[in-house]
Amino acid sequence: MAGEELTGKVAIVTGAGRNIGRAIALALADAGAAVLVNARSNRAEADSVAAEIAAIGGQALVHIGNVADAKAVRAMADAALAQFGRIDILVNNAALRREKPFAEMDYGEWREILDITLDGAFHCTKACLAALRASGAGTIINIGGLSAHTGAAHRAHVVTAKAGIVGLTRALAHDLAADGITVNCVVPGLIGTPRPTGQVEPAHHLRHDTMTGERGKPGDVAAVVRFLCTPAARYLTGQSIHVNGGAYLGG
Repeated sequence: MAGEELTGKVAIVTGAGRNIGRAIALALADAGAAVLVNARSNRAEADSVAAEIAAIGGQALVHIGNVADAKAVRAMADAALAQFGRIDILVNNAALRREKPFAEMDYGEWREILDITLDGAFHCTKACLAALRASGAGTIINIGGLSAHTGAAHRAHVVTAKAGIVGLTRALAHDLAADGITVNCVVPGLIGTPRPTGQVEPAHHLRHDTMTGERGKPGDVAAVVRFLCTPAARYLTGQSIHVNGGAYLGG
């Protein structure tokens, strides 16, 4: 539903070219925010999201850059400030979700996941921090993962990175409360998203059932993110909010 609750606000959404990131970028734009659409390398996907935002009368800026690269992230924050003059919302969504038995995993494969998912959130938060403080009502949303709470086979790197995101959320909520910045984690689970050709659904999804009997949609996650960015959610911070149709009940 179109609204104006975020009119005048500026959001950065990482990994926004497809699936959940795309849905979040569109939801925030629908609420009135100007959105920087980040993608690691696929400009066509990012441009498509920006075009969808423009089609509903919103403002969007595309920035291509790997969140694991601190200099690229600094350039992204600078681009948002140059274009829009402020940053009020940061959504740390960029992540890799690979599967491999731990015994066969090498350090490079381990490090690749942590670099993007966990270090990327660190780099983005550091780069945007001064602007978020200046906002007076800054919002950081970290996108978690169901397997961080349930565990999963063949996902030691992903589970570790996403569990770290939960810890980072709680720590930042403490550190940044005095700056008027809320920090929360939205945890998707069993969300139906298109996957690249040849990529199968994560094995751990097959071990869980929802109470609703349905898989979620990216828009279900985006709706929660949208709410957490609004003035109505200012009393929420340090929380992990699960969007999983009852597949997992926990904090």
